Amino acid sequence: MHFCPLCGTLLFVETCDTGVQFFCRTCPYVHAVNGSILKEVSGLKHKEVDDVMGGESRWELADSTQTNCPKCSHGMAYFFQMQTRSADEPATTFYRCANSACANQWKEN
Repeated sequence: MHFCPLCGTLLFVETCDTGVQFFCRTCPYVHAVNGSILKEVSGLKHKEVDDVMGGESRWELADSTQTNCPKCSHGMAYFFQMQTRSADEPATTFYRCANSACANQWKEN
C-alpha cells in the first residue's frame, strides 16, 4: 500500500498511455511506476488475546448442576451465567462437563 505524500490518502493504480501510475483521488498527485515494486513486511507480532470468559480459573468457582453432557452423556456439569446480549434478553448459561476426561463446553441462550 502506498500513500499520497501530499495529503496522505491511499494511492490507486491505473494504466495510462505511458504505462502504469499511482494516482490520488483527493489531490492531483500522480507518480509513474517505472519498474516493479516489492515491499516485504516482516516482524509482525500477533496480539495476545485475553480470555474474556476468565479462562480455566472461571470454572474453579462455578456451581454444578445435574444435566446431561451432549458429548459423553455424563449427568453433571459446572455452569455459570453471563449477560452476553442486551439487558432485555435473558442471560446465557455456559456449561462444562464435570467428567474431567471429557470437559466439553456448551452454552444455552
